[in-house]
Parts: sequence; C-alpha cells; structure tokens
Amino acid sequence: MKNSQNYSATMSVDQTPDKVFKAINNVRGWWSQAIEGDTDKLGAEFKYHYKDIHRCAFKITEFTPGKKVVWHVLDNDFNFVKDKSEWMGTDVVFEIARKGDKTEIRFTHVGLVPAYECYDVCSDAWGSYITGSLRNLIIKGKGQPNPLEKEVAKARAVRSQDYTTSFTVSQTPNEVFDAINNVRGWWSGEVEGHTDKPGAEFTYRVPDAHFSKQKITEFVPGKKVVWHVSDARLGFVKDKSEWKGTDVVFDIAKNGDKTEVRFTHKGLAPAYECFNDCSNAWGMLVNGNLRKLITTGKPQPSPW
Repeated sequence: MKNSQNYSATMSVDQTPDKVFKAINNVRGWWSQAIEGDTDKLGAEFKYHYKDIHRCAFKITEFTPGKKVVWHVLDNDFNFVKDKSEWMGTDVVFEIARKGDKTEIRFTHVGLVPAYECYDVCSDAWGSYITGSLRNLIIKGKGQPNPLEKEVAKARAVRSQDYTTSFTVSQTPNEVFDAINNVRGWWSGEVEGHTDKPGAEFTYRVPDAHFSKQKITEFVPGKKVVWHVSDARLGFVKDKSEWKGTDVVFDIAKNGDKTEVRFTHKGLAPAYECFNDCSNAWGMLVNGNLRKLITTGKPQPSPW
C-alpha cells in the first residue's frame, strides 16, 4: 500500500504552534473525556473507549513541543468489523508547522487505509474530531469531546449487517419450535450430539468443507432458539474460523393466523469471505428444508 493512502487531514489556524501543541495534548478536551492515563508526555500510555463499540490503547512515541506528536496504537478492539484489531500497530501523527502568519496542523493516521473495513466510519470520525472539535478547542478554547452520534450510528449499521431471512407458515409456534430443534431433519450434513435442550452442544460436519460446534444458549419453547458457535473450520475460505464466536438465532412469533420464523446469523456479515456461499446455503436450508419440514413433518434431503 502506498503511504498516500493513509487517512490525512490538514487545517490552518491563527494560533501559535505552542498553543496548537498544547491543545492536541489535551486529548480529553477534543476527543473524549473517557480517556485513562497521561496524554501530555513522551512515553506515556493512555486508553480510549466508547461503550462496547471501540477500545484502544496508545503510547506517545514522539513528543516535540510546537512541532510533532505521535501516538502508537498498542491495542485495539472494534465491535463492528470482522478484524477487530484493524488499528493495532498503526500510528496517529500530528505535525505542526508555521506557514506565513498561520499555523498548519497536518493529521495523519498512518496505517488507516481504504482497504480497512472500518475506513469509512473511522475517517469520517477523525475528520469531525480533527477539523471540528480540535479546531474549536484551538480557536475558541472549547472542543466537543463527546461521542459523534452520526459515526456511532454508522458503526452500528455496519455491525447490523448480519445475514437474516424470514418466512411464515400455518403451523403453531410450538410445532415450528419442535421442527427447528430437529436439526438432523433439515440441516444437511453430519450432526452429532443433542440439539433439543438448553446447554446442549452438537457438531455439524460436511467432510472437507465445514465443521462447526454449537452450544444452545437460549431455548424458549415456542419463541426462540440460539446456538453459539464455539468452534468452526471452513475448508473453502482463507480464515477458516470465520463462524467462530457468532450466534445462530431463530425467533418465532405469532403473526395474525400465521407463525413467523425469523432466522439471523449474527456475525455473518458481508465482510466475511464466506458470506455469499454461507448466506446462499442458509437461504436454501432455512427457506427450503426447514420450511418444508415444518409444513410436511417429513425430514428433508440435502438440497445439493
């Protein structure tokens, strides 16, 4: 990747380089008041977090008064992208220089590039914090170090792109519930273990293609079933553990004189390499096999 792909923003102000430098290091004054640790000396480490959406840790590796500040990202955790550590190992750089009668601030997040899944959300957020909140802190003495709801909403939208599908049938919620738990009757492959009681664990396997282990974490008769995928090995993608840590959810609800079944694979998002193949497979299995098992009472053969 070329260095020019790093996210960068530049602005000019009337204030002196020393005043700009002081404002940058007042991180709580422009980024977030939920900062833990010192932010104004060489070698210091500090942490940032916003609820469960973003957590990161920095170390100040360069600190030249009136000229430059660099934060190295020691650790990072996003809850809205596949690679939760995307920022780890990157550097956040503030360069300050006198340009005529102005002071120029060049912000660069070295390593935050368009190939990152978080790029759109993160670049929008940095833009607002740097050219908005930090600028206001420098010029007016007061920044806006609160969460940017617009960017938070974007992050939540990215996270919510879980695969989902639904259908309705004439059978009762209890009949639907029983059919869902008869996993061998609709999920084509080798199933081992109990699939019809809370806390049970079972494995699913298609030789050379798919292995996963599920634990039933919610089991509400006539209403809901949740499987947590505790292990996974997919044979057709680079990251074979893509399913690991995800949840397979069946919501059942009465809708008029029908019963609605909503299937959601939480964590199976478009960013996953397996998304197209897995979503197509779930579509056939859920809307095809499971629906037919519910309506006919007969176990369904493999759709492939």
